[in-house]
Amino acid sequence: MLITVKNTGSKVCDLPYHPELRFDEMQWAPTAQEGTRPQAVVSLAPGESGYAAAVLSAADGSGEGGTTAHRLTIAFQGRTPHSTGGASATPSLPAAGVYYDSSLTVTYWQQDIGDALGA
Repeated sequence: MLITVKNTGSKVCDLPYHPELRFDEMQWAPTAQEGTRPQAVVSLAPGESGYAAAVLSAADGSGEGGTTAHRLTIAFQGRTPHSTGGASATPSLPAAGVYYDSSLTVTYWQQDIGDALGA
């Protein structure tokens, strides 16, 4: 699942680390894919977009506890890991929901959509 954010402000916006995802009332945080960590913090000029991807389940079916979510909250991190980076976002999900399981992971923020989807 592609996650896209756009800087609609008038100043540069930094996207350190990775988005923190919470589907419905989940009680755990998805692991970040370390291999996707960019060499520098992703900085978005006004009007630019940044990207991350959520891998919702394992292709081989090895994930456990699969469920369908109907709400997603995306938290942005500050300059230190897991600190608050401001307001969170609650994008719309498909009406049927989104299936995920225990293998759910997320990429770090990327400047290029291809880098996010390459995970």
